Amino acid sequence: MDTAELDAYLHRLGAEQQAWPTVDLLRELHVRHLRAVPFENLSIHLGEEIVLEEKRLLDKVVGARRGGFCFELNGLFGALLSKLGFDVTLLAARVYGEEGRLGIPYDHLALRVRTVDGGDWLADVGFGANSHYPLEFGDRAEQDDPGGVFRVAEADRESGGREFGDLDVFRNGKPQYRLETRPRVLGDFVAGAWWHSTSPASHFTQSLVCSRLTENGGRITLSGRTFTVTSAEGDREVTELGSDAEVLAVYRDRFGMELDRVPEVGEGRGVG
Repeated sequence: MDTAELDAYLHRLGAEQQAWPTVDLLRELHVRHLRAVPFENLSIHLGEEIVLEEKRLLDKVVGARRGGFCFELNGLFGALLSKLGFDVTLLAARVYGEEGRLGIPYDHLALRVRTVDGGDWLADVGFGANSHYPLEFGDRAEQDDPGGVFRVAEADRESGGREFGDLDVFRNGKPQYRLETRPRVLGDFVAGAWWHSTSPASHFTQSLVCSRLTENGGRITLSGRTFTVTSAEGDREVTELGSDAEVLAVYRDRFGMELDRVPEVGEGRGVG
């Protein structure tokens, strides 16, 4: 990431470059990212190739002003933080599904970020509805956040996670994902991204989602033709969009994305 690309990325977030990689800067960039860059899986249904390489991700997220799913968003956010002087480690996780079952290996990508003022943080801008701010990596108590009450805990012994030093991340008492603590590189996640982009068992291939945090702490989500506005207090307003023009207008006006056509489920092409 060169200086021009860094400046363009920060401009996308509405942020300015600062001298020191502190926790205050990390918190600011984290919440700005959630507000500016949507969590979305539209490439899968637009027949677009997903390539986990920094330049291609910059072209998509910064150049085309699109969003992405965890591998793209956290992968690129990690590169931004590294460029700004943060100590960043990519971590693999497995997401908890129905009945508490864990997903595939390399199911999710999250970030461990160390700051110059001694902080050690779990940053994640690619999990949809999640914490608005980074969580303290080493704190095992409950952590209050505008997105809920979170806890980072040692994995339980019965499931074998504790043997490897794995951690479980909870939101409002419900496990979200199991986090490995071994360092990874972006290329390690290609198989997981491919599976999520092509497998009939992946929820990403079966549905459309585009979602982002709002300035007031709420959330807007477009799932197919259903547009939902959720307030910070949890109140929901749901609108069913009729025409393609209405759908494209919401993508443009509420998510800042100019699409040539409405995405349709079932046009996946996989990952490069």
